Amino acid sequence: MLSELISAERARTKIAALFDSEAAATGAAERVRRDAGVDRGQVRLVRPGEAHFGRKLEPEERGIVLTAIRAHLTLGLVGAVVGLIVYGVLYIAGIPAVVSSPVVAAALAASFGLVFGLLAGGLATARPDHQAVVAPVREAVHAGRWAVVVHPASPQQCDDALKVLHGASGEVVRTI
Repeated sequence: MLSELISAERARTKIAALFDSEAAATGAAERVRRDAGVDRGQVRLVRPGEAHFGRKLEPEERGIVLTAIRAHLTLGLVGAVVGLIVYGVLYIAGIPAVVSSPVVAAALAASFGLVFGLLAGGLATARPDHQAVVAPVREAVHAGRWAVVVHPASPQQCDDALKVLHGASGEVVRTI
């Protein structure tokens, strides 16, 4: 649920399958479009030696920017609230440093929570799980191989695309 609040991308999951020939890659791309009900724009073919394939892997520039804004705002706010909850627990527990300076303690707790929330927002924006797709595609393209990249918009499309690609290639990778 939290991922839906912070993500502005239509397709949060990325799937890639690697192929040795153009025929195998284009055939798999067509089968994904046909059998998984994926639109043409959601399936991208990356050619060997293609220099600027990053847009095929991350086509939603506007969605990524909005995700960064949403992630930082949402998780920063959640962090601040958690910090205030921790402050409340410490105050109720009667911790002398908190009870003797309640306003300062509350401000510090909220500030620390905000900072940790903003850091979590940065991590959510960076999407380290995408490296599971980006790195193998980069290596394959530099080695003269082909890649089919799918951006499913629903869990059903994701499952169907994975099924098709596993039947077509022994090398299928995906993000979380």
